[in-house]
Amino acid sequence: MDSLVIVDAANVVGSVPDGWWRDRHAAAERLRDALPGIATAGLPGLAEPPLEMVLVVEGAARGVTSIEGVRVVPSPGSGDDRIVALVADEGDGRDCLVVTADRGLRERVQALGARVTGPRAVWGRRGGA
Repeated sequence: MDSLVIVDAANVVGSVPDGWWRDRHAAAERLRDALPGIATAGLPGLAEPPLEMVLVVEGAARGVTSIEGVRVVPSPGSGDDRIVALVADEGDGRDCLVVTADRGLRERVQALGARVTGPRAVWGRRGGA
């Protein structure tokens, strides 16, 4: 079974001051578009391929759609709550890695057995964008 990697879009996009706040939807799409390469290559030292990539979006980014290699899950409310639910529902019995810098979310998903890494794990593989 593939490792599950859940990316907290709002937190990861917000970790780089590149003007994302002017167009949150487009910023989330840029992140989404970078993830298929990670699914194929893996995250060295963190998760070996193949990876099931899930991008959780909220707010203005809720209209971002899935693409080949990345399932986009919109959150009608709190993105953190949706991520915790995904870990509980889909992470049981498999390797699960959550990408976020949010301390509260990190604690919640670790209590469910998920591992956690920060935004650099995916931003660093986007060509420095």
